[in-house]
Amino acid sequence: MIRSFFRQLFFVLRITTVWGLAVIGVVSMYSSIPLVGDFDLPAMLFSFLTMGLVIAGAFSHLHRVRLLAGRLDGEALANRQKRQIEVPFEAGETFDLLDAAVRELPGITQVQSARDSLQIKAKVARPRTYGEPLLRRWNPLLWFAPVSNQLLATVSPGSDSGRILLICEPESPAWSDWFLVDDGTNFENAEALVRAITRRIGERRRAEQASAAQTATRKELTEAKLNLLHAQVEPHFLYNTLASAQLLARSDPPRAEAMLGHLIQYLRRSLPSAEGEMSTLGVELERALAYLEILKVRMGDRLDVQVDVAEPLRATPLPAMMLQTLVENAIKHGLEPRTGGGTVWIRARNDGEAVTVTVADNGAGFTSKTQGTGIGLHNVRERLRLRYDGAANLAVVANFPAGVAATLTVPAVMPAVMPASVPAGVEDTHV
Repeated sequence: MIRSFFRQLFFVLRITTVWGLAVIGVVSMYSSIPLVGDFDLPAMLFSFLTMGLVIAGAFSHLHRVRLLAGRLDGEALANRQKRQIEVPFEAGETFDLLDAAVRELPGITQVQSARDSLQIKAKVARPRTYGEPLLRRWNPLLWFAPVSNQLLATVSPGSDSGRILLICEPESPAWSDWFLVDDGTNFENAEALVRAITRRIGERRRAEQASAAQTATRKELTEAKLNLLHAQVEPHFLYNTLASAQLLARSDPPRAEAMLGHLIQYLRRSLPSAEGEMSTLGVELERALAYLEILKVRMGDRLDVQVDVAEPLRATPLPAMMLQTLVENAIKHGLEPRTGGGTVWIRARNDGEAVTVTVADNGAGFTSKTQGTGIGLHNVRERLRLRYDGAANLAVVANFPAGVAATLTVPAVMPAVMPASVPAGVEDTHV
């Protein structure tokens, strides 16, 4: 409290002392004028009126700064304000945020925005804080007062953030601060920009949190669908397999036993695991081969399977049931519609940073009769988006000379942390 009192006293004494010296100089010049200088009354009236208005203006400035800042320290009382603001965005985003905040400042004019140099200059019309001032022509604090303030804002880029240097000051030389007060207008401008920037950062954070929550919900929904897919076996496939095994048990017991063995292997790989959604290429290949072996017993010579997957690649992390979906597509929409059947190829290649897994067939290809609802491939793409954040993709193209080839491209090593907000790819309608 005592320190605040002495600050106020020093501020008033400083400005009155400077104006007192100026008044003494003017009165001395007046007194040196022949004949006119002999009349002391005009000089006395000028001195008392000027100093009275100066002291009143100084206290008015103190009062308004106290209202705005809630304190009366050197920084708040100054006509020129400086702020440093750390923004958790890269320099370009920080500049765009700053530019938008500056353009919404009340009374802003003549905005000069240079994105390449990350700098903004502008003029701010000084508000008439107390309306039209009385005795404007006679108030010494308004004789040289500029009609505008100015601001300079510069963004300094950092490694993962931007630093804003903000300067708000009167549109007048620095020496004028000894004679003039700004009634806290530059403090008001600086604080308004800090609030605007803080609000915009908060809005961006809330939008990111909402997007992350929405993505997490979608991911949970996708994983729930996957768990449901794990927990159930297609009734028709299971019924047909058991019915075929029953018939073979009478006519060809060894083939019936082999079919049941493959069915057991398929069911074992299809049950939900405690490890979560991720599996390996080797495990998924065993599941797909068990499925294809069952179909080979049923389809006979109509189905041929060729596998080209090197042993080291079988440890590649791969989302569960993804390879199975592509294999079922090849059978259901590629080979089953053809009377003569065909071949299913499963191949894997490593180009150093990524592993590509291709499931191809020489079946019916892209025709209106074989196109499904697109749900299968859409789910594959959505799971790739959620799991790999754009580092993986699915491509479905026509195979030569007939059929369809679906290629999964995944990282050779699973990233430790996967963000979850990349736009999904274009849906394919083959399934």
